[in-house]
Amino acid sequence: MERFATYSALINERVAQWVASLPHGTLYAPMAYLLGSPAKRLRPIAMLMCCEAYGKDPASVLDEALGIELFHTFTLMHDDIMDEAPLRRGRPTVHTEWSVNTAILSGDAMLVKAYQLMAHDPAVLGIFSECALGVCEGQQLDMELAEKDDASPEAYLEMIRLKTAVLLACSMRIGAIRGGASVTDAGHLERFGEQIGLAFQLRDDLLDAFGDPDKVGKQRGGDLKAGKRTWLLIHALEKSHAAGDRSLVDELARPAADRDVARMLDVMEQLDVHAAATREVERHTTSAMEALEKVALPLERKAPLLDLATYLLERAY
Repeated sequence: MERFATYSALINERVAQWVASLPHGTLYAPMAYLLGSPAKRLRPIAMLMCCEAYGKDPASVLDEALGIELFHTFTLMHDDIMDEAPLRRGRPTVHTEWSVNTAILSGDAMLVKAYQLMAHDPAVLGIFSECALGVCEGQQLDMELAEKDDASPEAYLEMIRLKTAVLLACSMRIGAIRGGASVTDAGHLERFGEQIGLAFQLRDDLLDAFGDPDKVGKQRGGDLKAGKRTWLLIHALEKSHAAGDRSLVDELARPAADRDVARMLDVMEQLDVHAAATREVERHTTSAMEALEKVALPLERKAPLLDLATYLLERAY
């Protein structure tokens, strides 16, 4: 992953330059605050990778990579408001540190800044706009699923595709196009990013429920405690309903503080949810690899993307 470190340094330097150029004032301070938090910058790194895969200097796409990171950060700022979250990456959220109104305005301004960085190429702007709308649709679906007792695994997958996966897919497509890829190759890389994004989110859900607390850094079942509808819980509810078992439904009906998470995890293990979710991760991983195989590049040019996929999907935390 030597190239990964190089890409990370490039984008971190560009982010730092951008933050240093911001005017002083309350509107811009939250942007600097969030961008100053430790972050993996996976989406902009994926964009740089796809650009360089076609032989172009990755620095040539740094503006668009920064735009993707600004858009992602904007969504986090507004998501925290909707979730009423007190913390983000161990620090007070923007609406907690400043105010809800400031967080809304600062997020809006960050979105405008992201669009300015994407405006150099009409094709890129169109791809980005389609992606941005999809992310908003995914957030709306997420809020709707939270209130549905009969949500389907398919509905959850569509929600995370829009809310999470399309941004990685968009990053790869833009990077490929700016690198000189054909429309066909750019489409294959977009599909690769989408499927890796889906597998990554499902893997994240698995780690929350069944991961090693010492490695994950938090207690098992945080999503269950919050009553969050993940693929695992939705699948478990379907199976328990078919078996006439109301134990999960009864636990979810309790206030969050009173839920017996250990009992819920036991029920999910009995229903073989871990294995089912693992198969789902493998299904999307296979789809991603099939898409990458179709890309008309020599294997050595695809190697960094394979490394990125491995990094995302084989982590233990």
